[in-house]
Amino acid sequence: MDEPRWLLLIHQIPPKPNYLRVKIWRRLQRLGAVAIKNSVYVLPKSDQAQEDFQWVLQEIVRDGGDASIVEGRFAQGLSDEQIEMMFMSARDADYAQLVEDIRAVIGRLPRRRDVSDDDRGGFEADLARVQRRMSEIAQIDFFGAPGRDAAAKLMADLEQRLLRQATTTAAVQPEKAIRPEQLKGRTWVTRKGIHVDRIASAWLIRRFIDPKARLKFVPGKGYKPESGELRFDMFEAEFTHEGDLCTFEVLIERLGFADRALRAIAEIVHDIDLKDDKFGREETGGIKNLIAGIAMAQREDEARLAQGSAVFDNLYEYFSKRRGGAS
Repeated sequence: MDEPRWLLLIHQIPPKPNYLRVKIWRRLQRLGAVAIKNSVYVLPKSDQAQEDFQWVLQEIVRDGGDASIVEGRFAQGLSDEQIEMMFMSARDADYAQLVEDIRAVIGRLPRRRDVSDDDRGGFEADLARVQRRMSEIAQIDFFGAPGRDAAAKLMADLEQRLLRQATTTAAVQPEKAIRPEQLKGRTWVTRKGIHVDRIASAWLIRRFIDPKARLKFVPGKGYKPESGELRFDMFEAEFTHEGDLCTFEVLIERLGFADRALRAIAEIVHDIDLKDDKFGREETGGIKNLIAGIAMAQREDEARLAQGSAVFDNLYEYFSKRRGGAS
């Protein structure tokens, strides 16, 4: 029998408090879940989906409701293809709204080529807002909705218009940066089944923060951290995704690493992990396939990390010694 493809959250929410139903609906929308019945929501089966639904379930139960999480296959009625179409339709609606928002920003741009210094700050905030929304939609676009292409092309148009004169790399404020020596001697914890962001982050930790760092790979749900542990790329972790930044980007920003080679690697990891083609580096496709091959060949996380670390060691050397730097 085929493995279950889907996770279902089946819930019953009490009529009071009034806000609970809306809050849970909004939470499920952010996760990308679609409703197949009034109180039945579905996500493609994955460790992340399991963890996401588990937190929603706890919230429902805490407020007096009832919920269950079920792994399932659809034998009759809805087919897998129909459910996939439901996901794509939902994401197409999100992309269509994003296209309207991007067009509104473009429509407010001055007709002349240059944007004044007074206006640039507001337009950069608008750009960051729509970029963040694009990233959010891409993370829950599980089946590649057709509307993504139009949104991506329009986003590129906005970026080209606005970012000609603007720098795209924000500097970390020195007073906000954590010193690497503050994090030595700690145990670093992340989810089992590591892939590109967790492999790169673990490599960064052992190479640039603490060569003797102990790494611990745990289930994606229900883990309670022990004293002295730091979590990364998992729910409620000390270091994890923030806005449209992947965990590797968050680590280098919060630790104040200004190394151009690390930032080039961060752009590659970002595009592979978030699937938003934000940076579009020529090396990304090859690294994506290489990491995927490592994950397919190695089931154990330490083996994945060992082979992945060799990839990032060599990539770091390449960008460090490349003529003209890592730009």
